[in-house]
Amino acid sequence: MRVMVDTNIFISMIFFPSVQTRDLAKRLTDNHQIVVCDYVIEELNLVTDRKFSGKRKFLDRFFLELPFELVCTPKTLDLDEFPKMRDRKDSPILATAIMESVDIFLTGDKDFLVLDVEIPEILTMAEFIEKY
Repeated sequence: MRVMVDTNIFISMIFFPSVQTRDLAKRLTDNHQIVVCDYVIEELNLVTDRKFSGKRKFLDRFFLELPFELVCTPKTLDLDEFPKMRDRKDSPILATAIMESVDIFLTGDKDFLVLDVEIPEILTMAEFIEKY
């Protein structure tokens, strides 16, 4: 399955490694195609610079070692064509997941988790590990 990963999951995997994040990484790399959108990479860079200053090398190294499919978030989107999000800055991520027909979107963001969307299936890290 193609699994798109949200910024907060990457932050956990890179800066707060645990048994759960290592299990997730193994499951993703062994059994699924990881999908990353350029919007998430931009957001990761901003968050890393703001909250983890001086740790950009960890982010760069992580993506050098991670096998993933990079997809682009269109610069112009009619967000009215997609489910409404409380935080409009997250709308391009959801739109990209839908347009790219990913099977699963992994996130810890409650704004995504409350959405009633059939495809992609929106799961937390724990839900994904339990189910897949």
